[in-house]
Amino acid sequence: MSRISAKLIGCGLALLAALPASALAQSNELEAQFDRAFGTGLRAPQTFEAVYETSLERRIAQLADGSNGRIGVAAIDLATGEEIGVLADQYFPMASTSKVAVAATFLEMVEQGKYSLTSEFPLLIPVPSARFSSAAAPVRQGEYMPAHQLIEIMIARSSNPATDALLAAVGGPKKVNDWMRRHGFKEFSINRDIATLVRDDGEFNPAQHIDKRDAATPREMLRFLAGLYQGKFLSGSSRRVLLDAMSKTRTGKRRIPALMPAEVEVSHKTGSLNNTSSDIGIIEGPDGRAIAVAIYVTGQGSRAAREDRIAAIARALYDGFSERARVAQPNWTNAERPGG
Repeated sequence: MSRISAKLIGCGLALLAALPASALAQSNELEAQFDRAFGTGLRAPQTFEAVYETSLERRIAQLADGSNGRIGVAAIDLATGEEIGVLADQYFPMASTSKVAVAATFLEMVEQGKYSLTSEFPLLIPVPSARFSSAAAPVRQGEYMPAHQLIEIMIARSSNPATDALLAAVGGPKKVNDWMRRHGFKEFSINRDIATLVRDDGEFNPAQHIDKRDAATPREMLRFLAGLYQGKFLSGSSRRVLLDAMSKTRTGKRRIPALMPAEVEVSHKTGSLNNTSSDIGIIEGPDGRAIAVAIYVTGQGSRAAREDRIAAIARALYDGFSERARVAQPNWTNAERPGG
């Protein structure tokens, strides 16, 4: 076991064992404050045990304790449909997790014959400018690249110039929002290109303030991600392009994949901005089971601490859903397993 994994496991176990009742109360009160302000989630403050009915829900809620900043979690076992959420209906900054929606919008245009995967577009490279000096950050054209390469570096390497190239190609943030609305996703909004978003980052502290610009709820991102994986929105070939890029993600190695067993495959997309870190993805076990997860973390004191939270929550979700599956179906044959 690596030093990083050992440290993260220790962190997760410590969080589970050491959270005092006062921290859980703070988490519930923070949840209630935002719910009262924005009409989301819980209708009134309740005791921890009353809010979370199952041991797995309580375990995730402990790891997602919000006393040091809001943490939103949504996850679903795609074999059983069992779903878990903590602050799942509050808005969080999407940061680069929105890039999956940009890719999906472009791929639909490929299916419609408006573009092809070999269509070339220029990288859009930001030009230094003062924060808020203009509505949109200035950019200059860089190297032209084929769309399939832009998709891969946008997702796998989280390239901002590649994202803005494809965002411009589809017609800007409004077209991505239109795509999402057509598919039933209302709790999602892209308002700026990435160059502008990064230039103006830091206007608000996301641990204490909800900004609905360039934001989504964990539950909405979970539904979007699950639908993509299940082939509801794109053709089989487009789906493979997007999931293949997510399987090659090089950012966020300390996040969802960090504590997973070696035989588990993770296809994911990370996001990072001021005082917020996130990761959304599909966790596939060796038995063919798939879990979709969306984890958004704010505060916690440092980026490393946020990543530790994401890693611990993701592993707890994988272990918890796997254990529930073993209890429910202890005598599966290989042919009977989900995905078999």
